[in-house]
Amino acid sequence: MKRILPLCMFFILSVAASAQVGEHRNDFAVGVNGGYALTNIGFVPKVPQGFHGGLTGGLSFRYVCEKYFNTICSVYGEVNYTQMGWKESILDSNDQPVINDITGVAEEYSRTINYIQVPVFAHLAWGKERKGFQFFFQAGPQFGYYLSESTDTNFKLEERSYNRVSSVIAQDTMAVEHKFDYGIAVGAGIECSVPHLGHFLLEGRYYYGLGNIYGDTKRDYFARSNMGSIVIKMTYLFDVVRTKKR
Repeated sequence: MKRILPLCMFFILSVAASAQVGEHRNDFAVGVNGGYALTNIGFVPKVPQGFHGGLTGGLSFRYVCEKYFNTICSVYGEVNYTQMGWKESILDSNDQPVINDITGVAEEYSRTINYIQVPVFAHLAWGKERKGFQFFFQAGPQFGYYLSESTDTNFKLEERSYNRVSSVIAQDTMAVEHKFDYGIAVGAGIECSVPHLGHFLLEGRYYYGLGNIYGDTKRDYFARSNMGSIVIKMTYLFDVVRTKKR
C-alpha cells in the first residue's frame, strides 16, 4: 500500500506538467471549507466499533493549469483542522450493550484525536468553467499532524465490566504514539460556478491511512492501527487570478 503514495504524487505532477498539451489556464482561487468526518481505526487485534463523528474545516486552494479536451485539470489543496478517532461498540456475547455493574447504564467509550491535515489532490472536472455545473473527481496524498486527544466515557476504566464479547481493551488507556499521519484520499462531487460570486463545491471523500497511531513492531500490542474516514464537505472558492477570455 505504501507504493500508492509516490504514485499519487507522480499523478499530481503529471497533471501540472501536461499544461503544454491542452489549452493553457492560469486560474488561482482560494476559499474556505467545512464538513463532517466519520472515522474509525483499523485495529489488529480487532476492536468492535461504530463511526466517530467530528468536525473538519479550513482553507482551500486551487490552481487550474489547463483544459485538455473536455477535462479541466487542476491542483487542489487544503489546510484543515479535523476531529478524528474511534467510538467503541461495547457488546456482550448476545450482541447486547454491556451494562456497567456500578453505574447500571450501558458502557460507552470514544476517543477524539485532533489533527492538522493537508491533502494535495489532482483535481479533474467536466462541465462548465465560468457559469454552471461541473462534476469533479480528485485523488492524492494526505498528511496530518497530531495536536491533542480527549476521551469521552461514562464509566471509570478500573470499574469496567468484563462481560464483553471482545477482550481487547489496551487502546482505552494508550495515548497516540505516532504524531505524523499519512495516507491516500479520493473524492468526487459537483461544483456550481456563479459569475462575480465564486465557486460552490459539494463533495464526498474517503481517506485511507497508511500510517498507524500506535507502534506496530513485534513488541507492540497492535499490529495495525490505521485511520479510515468518510467526509462530507462544502467548499467556497473565489477567484484571485483568472485566465482572460480570448
